[in-house]
Amino acid sequence: MGEDPELRSTTTLDGFRVLWVGIKREPRVFTVATLGAVLFGVLTVADAWVLGWSTQHVLIPAFDNGEIGTSLLVWVVALFMAVAILRAIGIVARRLGGGIMYYRMQSHTRRGVTRQYLSLPMEWHQRHPTGQLLSNAYSDVEAAWSPIMPLPMALGTVVMMVIAVVQMFVADVVMALVGLLVFPAVVVANLLYQRYASPLMTRAQGLRAEVSEIAHESFDGAMVVKTLGREVEETDRFRAKAHELRDVNIRAGRIRAVFDPALASLPSLGVLVVLAVGVSRVSSGATSAGDVVTIAYLLTIVSFPIRAIGWLLGEFPRSVVGYRRAKAVLDAQGNMAYGDDELPRSDVGALLQVDDLHYAYDADAPLLRGVDFDVQPGRTVALVGATASGKSTLTSLMTRLVDPDSGRIRIDGHDVKGLRRGELPRDVALVPQTAFMFDDTVRDNVTLGADVTDEEVWGALRTAQADGFVAALPDGLDTELGERGTSLSGGQRQRLSLARALVRRPRLLILDDATSAVDPEVEARILASLRDDVHGSAASLVVVAYRKATISLADEVVHLDEGHIVGRGTHADLLASSPAYAHLVNAYEVEDGLDDGLDTGLDADVDAGETAR
Repeated sequence: MGEDPELRSTTTLDGFRVLWVGIKREPRVFTVATLGAVLFGVLTVADAWVLGWSTQHVLIPAFDNGEIGTSLLVWVVALFMAVAILRAIGIVARRLGGGIMYYRMQSHTRRGVTRQYLSLPMEWHQRHPTGQLLSNAYSDVEAAWSPIMPLPMALGTVVMMVIAVVQMFVADVVMALVGLLVFPAVVVANLLYQRYASPLMTRAQGLRAEVSEIAHESFDGAMVVKTLGREVEETDRFRAKAHELRDVNIRAGRIRAVFDPALASLPSLGVLVVLAVGVSRVSSGATSAGDVVTIAYLLTIVSFPIRAIGWLLGEFPRSVVGYRRAKAVLDAQGNMAYGDDELPRSDVGALLQVDDLHYAYDADAPLLRGVDFDVQPGRTVALVGATASGKSTLTSLMTRLVDPDSGRIRIDGHDVKGLRRGELPRDVALVPQTAFMFDDTVRDNVTLGADVTDEEVWGALRTAQADGFVAALPDGLDTELGERGTSLSGGQRQRLSLARALVRRPRLLILDDATSAVDPEVEARILASLRDDVHGSAASLVVVAYRKATISLADEVVHLDEGHIVGRGTHADLLASSPAYAHLVNAYEVEDGLDDGLDTGLDADVDAGETAR
């Protein structure tokens, strides 16, 4: 693993910058925690003073006189108790405040990252693996704020160290200088640690994202893995990356294992040297035994701030890497700007206009070229084309999941790029072929939190021809569907997905082969219902279709071939005038006929099951 000189040189400074972000976010909590830490530090030093004073004025006279005054002993005990109680209060304030800051900053950043995920366009998500996004929201955020909990303690111990050092110099300058020789050694130890640990921490954070991605792919593709017998290969793939992460963490752990004992031993060595020098100076009469005890104890106190600062600096490499990765998400723009335009409030279907649309995933291989068509209010248009002709991409462009390279898409005369954020989803709904269900009830899967009544939900279900099987479920709308709706068939999930769009009363509804898993007879009823009436308003409808029965219901057909429109008209007109179109839909019909035998049997079983329930 090569070292990153730039990262090494800026880790400490960047670590303090990350902490400053947290301080500005939670100034009151930080102040309380720091005051508690300062109180703890001051009283810890006061404890040393009480110990030295007691040695000089109570213990040594007791040895000389053979007795201890009762009143003096009471004062000493009271001093120790008062210091202990106040120090405990400081510990509680320090730890409670540090913990609150740590968890609040995690929560704030994690919410910011997930909000950003929801606002970024699909093209941004397509460039970033799911595992990386999971890692950004979890382990990166956790790593970013790991130093903020010990921060108040470190600041409080700095105050304690300053007071202790001053008191050491007041007691004996020579022994103080001898004891403080440990500080340059501590600085060198921290610099060496960051030099070797930072690259490893960077690599470990990246590997956590890669491990998450492999795990997510394996779980998401469980059916493929199981049915094709790829369990061993997927396990080996995960094991290799997990072992790499383990090895990097072990290497970082070895460095930390050397750093922590070295940091802890340096102050102890300083104490031994001070005691040796102190014995000599007491023997020569240059200082008192009480001063030696005070300085030795103060040096043990100073060792704690050194360790605390070391813990803080030791977290900086991982913190800086985690923050940079999370901040990259928070700063992402996705190149999708919004305007201030609003669509008119209307119950009439929307007017869709697609003007000279061009789009390419790869600049060398354009997918859509000069696409022009329109959908008049309340009309139904079917998009027909061979695989990879650009139909699904066109639906993504019409709903502005992605933006075209050139050309315009207008809704009611408004360029979709000029609409304000959230305006388009209010009037335009897309139902994809793959119907995603949440691990929730039927009602919540349809409403997704929208403020709609059960009556409206049932109305959407009836239009989607889903009311029958939903009513037959054990708890109706309250039935839990399980993860990804595994308790339902593919056709049932598609119908619920359609109801999810309908309940929002869209003025433009786009179906991307959204009824492919539904029996043709049921599909015909759905499309007829959509065409005639969508909750009392004639919505405009765009259907990506391949079945003749579906296509024939459209007012107009747009035939796509290799990214551009090669024919427009009614289904009958295109059958008569375009051999390529006739060949395409007839080929679909033959394939569909082969599948229908299976579909009919499956749907009959489903219907029988619904009736039985």
